[in-house]
Amino acid sequence: MKNSLRAVWAFTVLLCTVSCQMKSQDEWISLFNGKNLDGWEAMEHPESFRVEDGAIVCQGKRAHLFYTGGEDHGIYKNFELKVRVMTKPGANSGIFIHSKKQEKGWPLKGYEIQVNNSYQGAGDFVELKKTGSLYGIRNVYYPMAQDDEWFDMTVKVVENQVQVFINNIQVVDYIQPEKPYRPYNDQYKVLDRGCFALQAHDSNSTVYFKDIQLKVLPEGEKQVPPADLAWDTKITKLHLANFPVIDFHVHLKGGLTIEQAAQNSMKLGINYGIAPNCGLKFPVTDDESLYAYMDTVSGKPIFRGMQAEGREWVTLFSPEAIARFDYVFTDAMTWTDDKGRRMRLWMPEEVFVDDEQDFMEQLLTRIEAVVSQEPIDIHVNPTYLPEVLADKYDELWTDERIDRFVNVLVEHGVALEINSRLNLPSEKILRRAQEAGVKFTMGTNNITPDFGRLDYSLEMVEKLGLTYKDMFMPKPAGQKPVQLKGLPAEITG
Repeated sequence: MKNSLRAVWAFTVLLCTVSCQMKSQDEWISLFNGKNLDGWEAMEHPESFRVEDGAIVCQGKRAHLFYTGGEDHGIYKNFELKVRVMTKPGANSGIFIHSKKQEKGWPLKGYEIQVNNSYQGAGDFVELKKTGSLYGIRNVYYPMAQDDEWFDMTVKVVENQVQVFINNIQVVDYIQPEKPYRPYNDQYKVLDRGCFALQAHDSNSTVYFKDIQLKVLPEGEKQVPPADLAWDTKITKLHLANFPVIDFHVHLKGGLTIEQAAQNSMKLGINYGIAPNCGLKFPVTDDESLYAYMDTVSGKPIFRGMQAEGREWVTLFSPEAIARFDYVFTDAMTWTDDKGRRMRLWMPEEVFVDDEQDFMEQLLTRIEAVVSQEPIDIHVNPTYLPEVLADKYDELWTDERIDRFVNVLVEHGVALEINSRLNLPSEKILRRAQEAGVKFTMGTNNITPDFGRLDYSLEMVEKLGLTYKDMFMPKPAGQKPVQLKGLPAEITG
């Protein structure tokens, strides 16, 4: 009888233990009481942190506020963290995970989740990494939150996987390889276990944190990285170098959806700019259809591009509607020749080459007109020749023609696309553009849902030694080409 009672008692204790563990793993724990910094420890400049109206305010000289409270003294491995955040204009901050107390300097252990909606950098450094970035490892370049507005940030870590959400929209899904590339030391930007920290970046930065909630998660299985280690190393080195790994030339074609593009973006570490075709007889033909498209991509973690089609596009849209896009690009693949024949260079039956040299002269003239007169940010599918002339690319793109092409880009501040589907322009032309100070973008111009890894673009980036300062980034409101140049009444040339 006693043995039976002992067995029942032991089973009851086991059930209670399991029940308590399940309950604790399912409960949200508040890490901040809204009144003071109990449970938190400030390092380097404690005066950079204060509590105001129920929020932790990070403002002042560089400092970090480490959470060291709770039964586990602030040390966690698997968890879900929810925080309400608000930034003032020019603010720069971050939330560190798996970190540890450090008396001074930027924490070396663990990851930083970036908080930056409008900060541009200091001195010669231009900060491109926006809110939600897994800082330097998987950067987010499109701002998903605005200054002076409260937004939700969620960070979830299970074993080797980090997921970041801004206002419930996922922007990062990083699976850390077994032995990831990291400079400095083996604790730098890796998952392990550790504490959280809030960052005060500088005296001109003000950020508010409140409603800091934590859910401890149980042990889980490690995930298999979606890409091989060589790719992870390549892409990580670029992100660490602040290089904007962005494919600005993606189309929703072949059944591709924005959701699929976003998943591919997080899998590969490539940000995307998605563009509809805008022009005569294309999906977007006027302001009404343009605004309807913009509604469909509202709140998505992508850049919004406009592919301006044909030469008539400047007559179909208002400057105000065009300025809604982050950037505008076009090519010189559709034009009317001197005999009045409309050509689309990628369609052999619509290409007319009576004389090769005369055709090249007309092509250069059309490119110069497009770049100089149309309010565009990027010239795409550059130096493309129709199939009938493609084998003579190096012969027909003479030094004189290359100079004309590059000079018009420089004169009008238009960026040059390195196109990974067409493998254009050639390395020779790209080097000439680099020497002249042209800015570059990377692009695919996909025709199927499989748009690859920007192989040619990244090959040229490496061969030319391009840095983030050589790359184009969308201009802010008020500085877009259509706002500065307006729309031409007609395209001449």
